Amino acid sequence: MSTFVLVPGFWLGAWAWEGVAGPLRAAGHVVYPVTPPGIAERAGETGELGLEARIADLADLLVREDLWDVVLVGHSGACAPVGGVADRMPERVRRVVYLDSGPVADGGSLYDMWPPSYREFAEATVVDGRLPMPPWDVQSAEGASTEGLDEAVLAAVFERATPEPVGAFMDRLRLTGAGDATAKALVCCSFPLEQVRAMIASGHPWFAGMDGPNWELRELPTGHWPMFSRPADTAAVLAELAALPVS
Repeated sequence: MSTFVLVPGFWLGAWAWEGVAGPLRAAGHVVYPVTPPGIAERAGETGELGLEARIADLADLLVREDLWDVVLVGHSGACAPVGGVADRMPERVRRVVYLDSGPVADGGSLYDMWPPSYREFAEATVVDGRLPMPPWDVQSAEGASTEGLDEAVLAAVFERATPEPVGAFMDRLRLTGAGDATAKALVCCSFPLEQVRAMIASGHPWFAGMDGPNWELRELPTGHWPMFSRPADTAAVLAELAALPVS
């Protein structure tokens, strides 16, 4: 059995993992769905709520719960904090799984990776240092597909979403390289694996190193929100990756 720490993308709390955590627990795994600082039931928190706070929060969870051999899952914008904690505590992490996301390089930020049109939209809609969840059509236009989600699910998720502290996507990730050898996996959902392999072969910097021996690549065809559109299948692919041996 494996220990999973599930970190949601922007605007989402631990509640987003309900459909994934259930099947994993039913199979005997230990599961810790995470609510980042300043989100959902933690929305009232103040002070430092940026990237460093998220990394520290995850590190605190691993220490507080004495977690080792962890499968650390980061959906979408959670790619930066999971990469950060894996760099700082590699001895506790068995594998990092990027769920429809990907690693952020040292010195990079999520904001750097956004198209100019999305940056402009975000800058225009930030209120009191937080970015409300953009409408679904805006997200879809920028590549965050809603495939597999009906109107009821879209409405429910949007209603529960929490405005995101700007530091979560503006702050730059600082890495030491200590987590470079940690086993990693990419689960493609809203973009085909064939396209990813082509980007790897072309030397695209976002996919650097993914052809290495410590990477596993999987495909789960759906939209950008697999925990809502295909929760049981998401749990299954995470369990498969957790069962693979690591060097």
